[in-house]
Amino acid sequence: MSKRVIVIGAGIGGLGAAGLFAKKGYEVTVLEKNPLPGGRANMFEAKGFRFDTGPSWYLAPDLFEHYYALMGEEINDHLKLTRLAPSYRIFFRDDPNPLDIHSQIERDAEAFDKIEPGAGEKLREYLDRSEYQYEIATRHFIYKNYDTIFDFFNWRMMTEGQKLSVFSKMHKFVSRFFKSKKLQQVMEYTMVFLGTSPYDAPAIYNLMSHMDFNQGVFYPQGGFYSLIQSLAQIAEKNGAVIRTNSAVEKIITENGVASGVRLEDGEVIPADIVISNADIWFTETRLLDDDSQTYGKRYWESRLLAPSAFILFLGIGEKIEPLVHHNLFFSKDWRQNFSEIYDNPRLPADPSLYVCAPSKTDETVAPAGKENLFVLVPIASGLSLDESEKQQYAGKIIDLIGKEAGIGSLRDKVEYMRIYSVEDFAVDYNAFKGTALGLAHTIRQTAIFRPSNRSKKVKNLYYVGAGTNPGIGTQICLISAELVYKRVHNIKTAEPLDRL
Repeated sequence: MSKRVIVIGAGIGGLGAAGLFAKKGYEVTVLEKNPLPGGRANMFEAKGFRFDTGPSWYLAPDLFEHYYALMGEEINDHLKLTRLAPSYRIFFRDDPNPLDIHSQIERDAEAFDKIEPGAGEKLREYLDRSEYQYEIATRHFIYKNYDTIFDFFNWRMMTEGQKLSVFSKMHKFVSRFFKSKKLQQVMEYTMVFLGTSPYDAPAIYNLMSHMDFNQGVFYPQGGFYSLIQSLAQIAEKNGAVIRTNSAVEKIITENGVASGVRLEDGEVIPADIVISNADIWFTETRLLDDDSQTYGKRYWESRLLAPSAFILFLGIGEKIEPLVHHNLFFSKDWRQNFSEIYDNPRLPADPSLYVCAPSKTDETVAPAGKENLFVLVPIASGLSLDESEKQQYAGKIIDLIGKEAGIGSLRDKVEYMRIYSVEDFAVDYNAFKGTALGLAHTIRQTAIFRPSNRSKKVKNLYYVGAGTNPGIGTQICLISAELVYKRVHNIKTAEPLDRL
């Protein structure tokens, strides 16, 4: 009889784990509290517009390809990927000249030189180093489970660590290459993807620049949710059962061993292995008794959370020419903006923000002649906003986009608007303090210092997703699925698996 595996939550990590264990022959059941699988990577439709609700940057295609290959699948049979050109556009505050990043070294180096003489050659040097770090990290570090500090600070880390810039901060590292504030912002913006500040993030994360500058930025036609549909289809093809509207109320333990779960409607489902893709805070403090918690209340109160988000889903009644698919609007005072997120929590007065216009690439996400805009402003987790504050801030953000992009009165063009923020993340995803991403990637919350993917108190209880290793990111959550597979099967290698 095959072992029974329950996966709590159908986010990317949960679906990824379900696929791997199902392909290996386990009897897998995925239990998702919401009406659709996907977790934060979800979707909804309104007034002819189709909105992705979460991730929108398809980066590091090789990492996605690896997972699909491990499942015996060809990714191009599932996703129709379009390489974006330009990759993204950057609007600097009160500056009429936006910067396009093309992920083509000749064009990008030339653009850097125009901002800071000599910066083009520095960009080449920086990206060479970023590529080296990416290759070392993906081959020897991020596909490995770490149990003790000695596993992490091993001989290879001691020899490669200095080259990988593991022990220095991102802003300091970037400043060695670029003196212009503009270019520093360009090289540091990816830290937002990791839920942290460039003043706190380990410089090893400059490997993110290899993903967008060297590898390029892609878009799956039909929307990012097509990735979720694909992962769910592959898991089900291998025998996994995905149940939606099935909220778990309790993880059942017997003599310190996970033996199943109880749903909110009272149904009890037995299991030999339980893998939680729910927010780890929620799993530990709500689904387990106090004596079964590895990470209790005191642990979470001492953690630094990644930001929440103030999100606007906008249906625009006409095409907006100054925008491309991905658009970044940078604040003038970079450090102050991060301070308002991490140090003195409040709605940023002069925010950096992101605007995705997928209708520039995909005509199926908006009615003809109209524009689909996803607007995200990073804000502090735990902020409490009333409806009046939300509406007022939404108006401010819409006006800011109109002004900085040279659109004029964008408010007059809005046909549909939905606001999504802190309390929505808390309600929909059981996210601690409404964080959009989980734990920030600081030095003290990376690798061995991040929650383990195995419970220390309950045998056969495991974790997958952004809350555990390697951390935040869609493709990174697929790596976490591989790590929990390795954990269960006692595979201790540092390299990616080539077969199950």
